[in-house]
Formats: sequence, C-alpha cells, structure tokens
Amino acid sequence: MGLLVPAVMLVTSWLLVPLVAELSASLAGIWTYSVYFVLGLGLVLGIAFRRGRVVLALLMLGAAYACHALWLQEGLADFRARTVFVALSVFLPLNLALLSLVAERGLFNFYGLRRLAVIALEVLVTLWIVLTNRTEATDWAYAPLYDTGWFADSPIPHLGLTMFALGFVVCLTVWYVRRSPLDLGLAVTGLACGIGMNGIATPNFFQMFILTAGLMLVVVMLQATYGMAFRDELTGLPSRRALNESMMRLGGCYTIAMVDVDHFKNFNDVYGHDLGDQVLKVVAKKIAKTGGGSKPFRYGGEEFTVLFPGKDIGGAIPYLESLRRSVADYRMALRASDRPKRPKSAERRRGAFRSAKAVSVTISIGVAERTDGLATPGAVIAAADKALYRAKKLGRNQIRK
Repeated sequence: MGLLVPAVMLVTSWLLVPLVAELSASLAGIWTYSVYFVLGLGLVLGIAFRRGRVVLALLMLGAAYACHALWLQEGLADFRARTVFVALSVFLPLNLALLSLVAERGLFNFYGLRRLAVIALEVLVTLWIVLTNRTEATDWAYAPLYDTGWFADSPIPHLGLTMFALGFVVCLTVWYVRRSPLDLGLAVTGLACGIGMNGIATPNFFQMFILTAGLMLVVVMLQATYGMAFRDELTGLPSRRALNESMMRLGGCYTIAMVDVDHFKNFNDVYGHDLGDQVLKVVAKKIAKTGGGSKPFRYGGEEFTVLFPGKDIGGAIPYLESLRRSVADYRMALRASDRPKRPKSAERRRGAFRSAKAVSVTISIGVAERTDGLATPGAVIAAADKALYRAKKLGRNQIRK
C-alpha cells in the first residue's frame, strides 16, 4: 500500500467532522462507541495475528482516547489537563517511532512486557507530576523552542510538535526502507494523532482522528497478514498459494511457463546461500517485468511460474525470450572479501556463472498452453514442467514447449 489510501482516509476524516455534530441522537450514540469498537477489534486481531507492535499502538490510542474523555473535553485551562495533554504530545510520537524501529517479537513474552513497562513508566511519570503538583515540569514542557510562525495557534507545545515531526519522519523512513505496511501504519497513526490533538478544541475532532488512526492500523495489519499468506518473503512475488487461487480463475485460453535458474545448487555451493538469495531476488525482479499481461509467481526453491491469461503460446514466447536474454545478460558484481573459497568438489558448468569478479546466471523455461488435451491448469503446468525438463536436458538457457 502506498501513500494514497492514508491520504484519502485523513482528508475524509477532516471532512466528516462537521457532519458528526448533525447526527441524530441514536446515531450519535453509535458514534460515541465506534472508537471503542474499532480499537477493540484491532486488539483482538492483533493478539490473534501476534502483532505486538500494533497491539501496543492500539493500547496507546485507547489510553489517549480515555484521557480525552476524562480530562481534556473541558479544555486545557487547569494544570492536570495541560500536563496530560503535553504528556500525550511527547510520549505518543516517541513510542510510535520506537515501535517502528524495533523488530516484531510478539506481546506475551519478555520483549512485550519490556515494551509495556516503558509505557507504564511514562504513565507513572505523568501521574507523579500531576499528583505532586510539579507545575514547573509542565511549564518547562510548554516553553517555546522557536518563533511561533505557522504554529502560533496550535495548542500543542513546541516540544510536542517537534516530537510529532521527528516521530513521523522516523516511521516514514523505516517504511521507505522496509516497505512494510505496518511501518506506514505507524507513521499515519502518529500523523493522525497530531492532527487530532491540534484540533482538540473542536468538538468530535480528536475522536475522529483517533478512530482514523485505529482504522489505519487494522487495515495495515490485515494487509500485512495477507502478504504473509500470499507473498513470498524473499522475492516479494506472489506465492504458490496465490498461484493456486489465480489458476482457479483462468478462462479458456491461457499459457503457463515454468522458469528455473540453471545450476542453482552448484551456484550456492561455490558462492554461498547469501549470494544465492540475491540471485533469486534479481531473477524475480526480471520475471516481474516480463510484460504481455503476465502474472509471475514463485513456485518454490529456484523455480518460478508465469501465467499468461488470455494469451496462446505463440503470443507468450516473445516475452519469455526477452526475459531469458535479460537474465543471461545481467551481471552481479562480487566483493572479493565476501567471496567464499571454492570447494574442490564443485565443478564450474558452462552458462551458470562466468567470472570471479562478476557472476551471471541463466534460466531455462518450459511453456505450455491450454488445449483440449490439456484442459486443466494442473495439466498445463505438468506439460510446462516436462518442457522445462527438456530445456535443461538439451543444454539449458533456452525455451522449450
């Protein structure tokens, strides 16, 4: 998921705020409990899917919503409300940034308890400031850090605005590096909380954006779970499970190609599994760009499948030939310090890899189309697999049908 969906959700939330005030009494009651429903649903799914980071983020949203209901609805005039508000503006983005940086380790274990303890410590610090009437701490947190400028009318203190900005940048950077929907969800959650707190004086504004943040976390959690089930973690291509579902939707005309990396076991023996994984990623990227309306999948190991819905074998082969040449022409540089010693038992085979400084691989392809004699996707795959075997037997780096 890119940035379009979160942007649409945030804009929609902004536009819906004035409409909430016009709800009837019965619908207003549903609106009041909608935040609890979404956060509760997210917690149930997060626990079921073992998404500790999402569960902690949802717990923080719930705590923020409870703080609003208890202390912030009447404004920020008294010391307690100001203290709670500034604590939320500092700790919420800080915790979201930390959650984006740490690995997913579940919740009901040492790591989960340690992360819960950090949040509990922040709550205790806030309570200590309130109960001991440490007004100087709250005043310090509200002290301006820079010229007000655009933020002159914001109720969020400069310290909180800085934390929201830094937290958003950290989460977005982690998402850019990992491309994980959960990290994007954490970034959008922080942004939604910041927008909601900025409009704390507007009725229903904070609630709307807490609801949006909770919905965002539920959406990205479902997307990540779907990705785990239907996408190959190493290559990013749809997995064999996705292939099986796609084959059930094929019509009466289609072509299936089976693609295999030549001499891949020997490649791993010589250069190691790390470089072997890199080769699979490169080949997967090439396959993903096959074109011609093709749909690529990782079948297993070093083998891939390419579907051509609505295309006969004559229409598919030019795209497959372009793929074969693209892989054969690609050269991957080796770092001499990382290159393992070559086993004495390993034999260099023609076409598998070509030099000590750079390596390249080739692929063999077997292709078959749906006919009266091959009436099911399973039969077409079996025929393509036999054609792949012939391509390997006849010298590899070629296409056979």
